[in-house]
Amino acid sequence: MFEALSGKLSGVFDGLSKRGALSEADVAEAMREVRLAMLDADVALPVVKDFVTKVRERAVGHEVLDSISPGQAVAKIVNDALIDALGGAGAVPLNLNAVPPVPVLMVGLQGSGKTTTSGKIALRLARRERKRVLLASLDTQRPAAQL
Repeated sequence: MFEALSGKLSGVFDGLSKRGALSEADVAEAMREVRLAMLDADVALPVVKDFVTKVRERAVGHEVLDSISPGQAVAKIVNDALIDALGGAGAVPLNLNAVPPVPVLMVGLQGSGKTTTSGKIALRLARRERKRVLLASLDTQRPAAQL
């Protein structure tokens, strides 16, 4: 999902970089492409609307219009907004300071990416933090969810 989203966003920014000056119409076009890319990546509509509104407010100002490289300026604004949307600098790390084993429960709707996210978190904990990890699937209805 992130690879497809980053590929589409790169295409939007490459198109902006080729232009000499950036107008409000260019920003609107880029935000439309960003909105479509995020919706294709199954991001919730309210999150997409909020994200696009924040980026548009930042991008329409003099910060982008007077920039030497407009595509890079918009890419930085989108990057900063993505960091803010995902928790920003104030994100709290996963606290595993407890007596082992430390249980972590993933709950969500079917198809929302719990199994994939759990696997990625487990891999990160095992490789980067040298933790011993055990994954257990409680979904008895879908064989593909069994790890």
